[in-house]
Amino acid sequence: MSDQNVRKAGFTSSGISKGSIGSSMMSKEAKGSGGGVRSGGPTSTLQGMGAKGSTHSSGFTSRGISSGSQASKMMSKEARSHGGGTPRGGTTATVQSI
Repeated sequence: MSDQNVRKAGFTSSGISKGSIGSSMMSKEAKGSGGGVRSGGPTSTLQGMGAKGSTHSSGFTSRGISSGSQASKMMSKEARSHGGGTPRGGTTATVQSI
């Protein structure tokens, strides 16, 4: 995943850009969870990367998720909590798609 893709999606060091993919994600996630955006979810994960301005060490790559990375740990944890698979629209799938 490139820093440029995260910024293009609206996740920046200044916050989530109005009218962006990020703002749409945040709105949908908040509505789905009763009004808030949960820590560790797709929106907060991507915003954390955008705020830092660096995605290089996260492990989300154009070839997939790097073994032993933060991304692989996230995917493993999410899979365990969902009975063995990562759900479509979940944190790992969303972040990897961007």
